[in-house]
Amino acid sequence: MRKVSLRVFKAVLPYLYHYRRQYLGGFLCLLVIDAAQLAIPQFTRRAIDLIAQGDFQWAQVGLLALAMSGSMAVISLGRFLWRYFIHGSSRRIEAEMRSRLFGHLLTLSYDFYQENKIGDLMARAVNDIGQVRMAIGWGLVALVDGTVMATGILIIAFVQDAQTALFAILPLPPITMLILLFGRVIGKRFRRANETYSAMSDTVQETFAGIRVVKSFVKEWWFIRKFADTNEDYQAANMALVKLYGVFFPLISFLSGLTSLILILIGGIRVIEGAMSPGDLVALFSYFQMLIWPLMGAGFMVNMIQRGAASLGRINEVMERKPSIVSPVVPVRPQPDASVPLVEIRNLSFNYPGGGETGGKTLEDISLSITTGAVVGILGRTGSGKSTLIKILTRMVDPPPGTVLVKGVPVGEWDLEELRALFGVTPQDSYLFSHSIKYNIRYGLAAIGSQIEGPQIGGPHAENQGEDALVSWAARLSAIDQDLGSFAAGWDTLIGERGLTLSGGQKQRVAISRAAIGSPEILILDDSLSAVDAETEKRVLSSLLAERRGKTAIIISHRVSTLRNADLVVVLDKGRISESGSPQELAALGGFYARMAALQQLEQTEGGGGV
Repeated sequence: MRKVSLRVFKAVLPYLYHYRRQYLGGFLCLLVIDAAQLAIPQFTRRAIDLIAQGDFQWAQVGLLALAMSGSMAVISLGRFLWRYFIHGSSRRIEAEMRSRLFGHLLTLSYDFYQENKIGDLMARAVNDIGQVRMAIGWGLVALVDGTVMATGILIIAFVQDAQTALFAILPLPPITMLILLFGRVIGKRFRRANETYSAMSDTVQETFAGIRVVKSFVKEWWFIRKFADTNEDYQAANMALVKLYGVFFPLISFLSGLTSLILILIGGIRVIEGAMSPGDLVALFSYFQMLIWPLMGAGFMVNMIQRGAASLGRINEVMERKPSIVSPVVPVRPQPDASVPLVEIRNLSFNYPGGGETGGKTLEDISLSITTGAVVGILGRTGSGKSTLIKILTRMVDPPPGTVLVKGVPVGEWDLEELRALFGVTPQDSYLFSHSIKYNIRYGLAAIGSQIEGPQIGGPHAENQGEDALVSWAARLSAIDQDLGSFAAGWDTLIGERGLTLSGGQKQRVAISRAAIGSPEILILDDSLSAVDAETEKRVLSSLLAERRGKTAIIISHRVSTLRNADLVVVLDKGRISESGSPQELAALGGFYARMAALQQLEQTEGGGGV
């Protein structure tokens, strides 16, 4: 477990500096409040001494009462103002930190999300940042207010009667030691509680994201048990904190209560002896009663600061993570040259760090040239490196320098956003947002780094057309328009989490529309028609290739029929190119492509003869 250090608060110093005026105003209000609170026992002392003497005028007592009322009014106004300044600022800082964390997460590369679970990241963004807000809000208030009040009370007490004050403060050193001791333990235990909360959040996120699989396998009981285990861990971690608080705060209250006992004994004797006036004793008693808050506040402060430090440490772990794939400082822009291939791969060999997804060499000695307007098919067994090749083209993972070029420029020298803007990709998992069908399709209209609003050119026939026309055009390309009648609210039908209400084929076709609507220079279909029937597949491919004539397409598929219109088909086997050529050439070659074509033709024939 990582040690909790207060040095982590350096990360919030820029925020505190930005809101320094608000915090300064809040602290000034606290000082005014503390001064007013320290003045009230003095008014009480003078009133009691006047009454005890028996020779007084009610006007004198009335003035003191009026002064006390004025002090209380100042305290009330000051408490409103310091909450407005300090709590308001801490809430704004919380919102800014959360926005900055979210923005930073979007900059991180593909490998980061392979190493970290979504539930844990959500816990850091919600629970941990909330604890940081408490530390820079209530924690700082308790620190400043407690320090000023304790210092002021002790100075007044010693000036008023040093002997009595000296005996009354005897319990304070043990309280200070307890605060320092418990503070260290609280930080460690709270970090453990945060980690178990992250595990519980991840269990919930994973369960509901895969609810269709959970129900189809009738595994609700297993996830209920898994959640119960993580919930019990979270409960145990929090109970460890509660037990600590159960000892900590009562013990502080007991020790601070001893000051009142000592004060009554010693102060009472001194009043009897005539060394103190009754008003002095009452004032001292009030001051030492007021001292209980700074002592308790110190406990709260340590608690919140330690919680905040533990949470901020977890946030800093993410914020300190740098993206592994970034744009170069000075990107290279390609120069128009018709003789340069659109995509060129030169002797590419690649493996994932740590052995890769397959435990061996993922790609080895790949050389390939793709010209503008070509339709390239990629065929291969599962795990042959097809999807990895696409990740390299879009620079989701980095290839060795100089091995992959787009428009004659190595992908590592491109501006990252400009490079990825060239591609429209439909990944294998066909991820859809929990929104309407129209929203998911028009998502592809957004320029890189901008909002979704405002249609752009979505295809050869999309000029000067509105957004709805673009959505309809893209829907026709993927043949999802033929299912429009089955959607309750048409294109505005909500599709649920990850497209839960759509079939596999419908999700794939919505994803194809989303990729095609922006009319990218290179459209990549990564096994994106595996869940549709042969007739629909034929219609989709015919529409795409006809509407995108003159633009490049890369089609990855396990079906030979999907690649029949390709200009070039590349067969990958164990990360190597085993065959390359036109569909007709590969069919005549008698290799893997020909065997797959014969096998799939046989399956279609036998399937067609069934009932």
